[in-house]
Amino acid sequence: MFFHLSTLGCKVNQYETETVRTALLLNGYTESDGESIADLVIVNTCTVTAESEAKSRKVIRKLVNENPGAHVVVMGCAATHLPEAMLQIGGVSQVISNKEHVPDFLKQLGITMFPKGIAFFGDRHRAFIKIQDGCRVDCAYCIIPKVRPKLHSRAIEDILPEVQALARNGYREIVLTGIHLGHYGIDICGDNRGGKQQRTNLAELIRQAVDLPEEFRLRLSSLEAVEVSDELIDLMRRYPDRICPHLHLSMQSGSDEVLRRMKRRWLSEPFVRRCEEILSRFDRLALTTDVIVGFPGETAEQFDETFRVVEYLRFSKVHIFRFSPRPGTAAAAFPNRIPPSEQKHRAKTLSGLAKKLRSDFAASLVGSTATVLLETETNGTCGRYLDVRLDQSAEPGTLVPVQIEQRVEDVCFGKRKNV
Repeated sequence: MFFHLSTLGCKVNQYETETVRTALLLNGYTESDGESIADLVIVNTCTVTAESEAKSRKVIRKLVNENPGAHVVVMGCAATHLPEAMLQIGGVSQVISNKEHVPDFLKQLGITMFPKGIAFFGDRHRAFIKIQDGCRVDCAYCIIPKVRPKLHSRAIEDILPEVQALARNGYREIVLTGIHLGHYGIDICGDNRGGKQQRTNLAELIRQAVDLPEEFRLRLSSLEAVEVSDELIDLMRRYPDRICPHLHLSMQSGSDEVLRRMKRRWLSEPFVRRCEEILSRFDRLALTTDVIVGFPGETAEQFDETFRVVEYLRFSKVHIFRFSPRPGTAAAAFPNRIPPSEQKHRAKTLSGLAKKLRSDFAASLVGSTATVLLETETNGTCGRYLDVRLDQSAEPGTLVPVQIEQRVEDVCFGKRKNV
């Protein structure tokens, strides 16, 4: 039986799709090569914005048309948020509104072998591992706590073999991801070794992962600044070749008044202070962030506060989002909407600063050595999350040391070093 999988949305969604793919392949299913009509189509949807939900619907309709007669199954966050609406799309056979029911669905397909983890992640050289699920923070603009409210952390003893399996199969960068990564471990207790309770947290997981013998490096997905513990910083400093010198710390706004309306848990001052502390402990740490511009009621002065914080902390990359009301969230009903033209202006203004900061950060790496994961024979990504071009070809999917000799805007150019 041929199957086709389609994924929309975040790294967690992509990982969850890979677990379904692994289960199907282990039990004799064949993945469609694009030429054959699939008997089974599974779409893992996203609902983080109204646009992503609309895109999910569009993909479902397209796959229904391309695979006539297929059993079409919809799962993921949009299926959880609006199960009846997903089921009403023509050609949809089944909706899995609760991700915990995925194993039951697979049993319906006659699947008896369930993988504990994944060992492959498609044709990429970078693999994602979901170590945590769920969020209860309930920011005013975010729908995710409504569709993924249950906190769940995977046991370290289940994650480490997965890291090893992926590394043995050639994935040289492992990205640890979750819905709220900094909450990893708070819902579970460690085992009792020698009569002493062991902690389970992100730093402990990484401490054990860096001791694995396989060749790979770790990258962390998004964290809150105050969740970056001193223990985690010490590990990153101690193992610079094993843990990417890169942290993505979500900011959203540099204005306390806007952050309060967003219902963010931490205001600007503790964010900035912690970022200062983190940056002081590293040599050229790549610090990246997210910012929402044009949140309801955001004044020009409040936007300027955000601009100044970004400029002060010198982020190496800023993901900029113009606010769009997400039905089902508190912010969707907030008054004092910012006109689209003004949102666009603010995004463009901040983007100009972000582009300059990224170029400056690339310039700061000239003369240094960077470890680069090659995506092609001559192009790759260094641990600090910048594009690097080599002067000679090497095997894609390998980690190579590169002497950075120059940069053009935000792209570094260098020569492979012999080791």
